[in-house]
Amino acid sequence: MNIPVEYDTHRKIRTRNKLYYRVNHWPIWIFVFFIAPGPLTFDLFERGFDSRMVIWLSVVLIGTGIAGLRGRLPGCEPAPYIIRFTEDRPNPLYRRVCYTFAWGEAVAFAVLNIVGLLVAIVTGHWYLKQIYRYAYFPLAGSVWLLGAFGQLPRVKASTKGEGHERRYFYGTVWAVAIAQPILWFLWKLLPQTRLFDSFKLAVFIGVLAFVGNLARQGRLPRTRPIVPGELAVSD
Repeated sequence: MNIPVEYDTHRKIRTRNKLYYRVNHWPIWIFVFFIAPGPLTFDLFERGFDSRMVIWLSVVLIGTGIAGLRGRLPGCEPAPYIIRFTEDRPNPLYRRVCYTFAWGEAVAFAVLNIVGLLVAIVTGHWYLKQIYRYAYFPLAGSVWLLGAFGQLPRVKASTKGEGHERRYFYGTVWAVAIAQPILWFLWKLLPQTRLFDSFKLAVFIGVLAFVGNLARQGRLPRTRPIVPGELAVSD
């Protein structure tokens, strides 16, 4: 299968990020860090806001706001850090931290929801809250540890592979960001029985697979490989 690509030298070079571009990226990182405490996020979707979440949201708003004003959040920089997506440059610490947190959450939420549904189907009882309480941080923490050692796409020491690594990241984000709300809607709408839980699991995995395949084919925004520009060679 031929995957559409973008040539690095054909992309328009942007020397400055417009203010609206920088501001629009701030809510993304607010969300990423706000949902980082998975058990707290589970309580949010189960019961709604409480004082703990207000406090945590305030901390996140202040922290990401300061980082954004200093240009230390991806997309919030005064000028793009990566100009050529195949260029070998040091990957700044703030980028590695931000994308590491995002990877941990994307993986942990998807895996734990699958496990929770499987347990509910097998036992006939929901233990998802307990699963999040005891398994979220070990799982997300393992992914964060991989990121700390530079073993995840977009968090490596160099940006040289960014043209391909970003498609893995955005493909994962697209899949999880679409599948999670659908699962939450089904969880609220349908009874908690083995039959309906099996249906929820099938839909959740189906959406992950479908969207992931679209990303693999480069048919979603930011999922096309960026490769070095073609060179003209004289005879």
